[in-house]
Amino acid sequence: MALVIVGLGNPGKEYEKTRHNAGRTAVELLAKRGGFDVFTPNKKAFALVAKGTLEGEGATLVLPETMMNASGKAVSAFVKSPKAASNLVVVHDDLDLPLGTIKISVGRGSGGHKGVESVMRAIKTKDFTRVRIGISAAGKKNQAKKVSGEEKVIKHVLGRWKPAEETLFKKSLKKAAQSAAIFASEGAGAATMFANTR
Repeated sequence: MALVIVGLGNPGKEYEKTRHNAGRTAVELLAKRGGFDVFTPNKKAFALVAKGTLEGEGATLVLPETMMNASGKAVSAFVKSPKAASNLVVVHDDLDLPLGTIKISVGRGSGGHKGVESVMRAIKTKDFTRVRIGISAAGKKNQAKKVSGEEKVIKHVLGRWKPAEETLFKKSLKKAAQSAAIFASEGAGAATMFANTR
């Protein structure tokens, strides 16, 4: 099983450390921790790519170099059929989850995430694994305290982490990277149980 793990985000210095780049940052951490090759540009795929192994399984890490809402362009270069999507893991930020929480979903809708929508359109299926990293403030009962209104949402997702949020975010990143490793060795069920347990 050759895994394809994609970290969604926007390329370029101005987007580094923004909430919207949580997925990209998590996959960069995975590369560092897993001793992957250095990310190198793949012009055909419009992406930075690093190869290596995760828990003994071959894995390709992909950071799309398109803007978020065109992420599918990069993914379709590595996932050529709906069947191949069973080995695809897409890591991305999620406004529906509070910071410090990650969830794994398989075969669900995009939840309005433009990057995920682009991937679904490009590979013609929603049957792949998503590691969702919470980026909203925590409200009552640890539910996400969602920002509403298009302008406020854009400002929030493209904003940088506040110092007080960084510790929780780093914890999420670590857990997201661990989830991907569990997915490689034990499959989606075990990874989901690990990720979705507080």
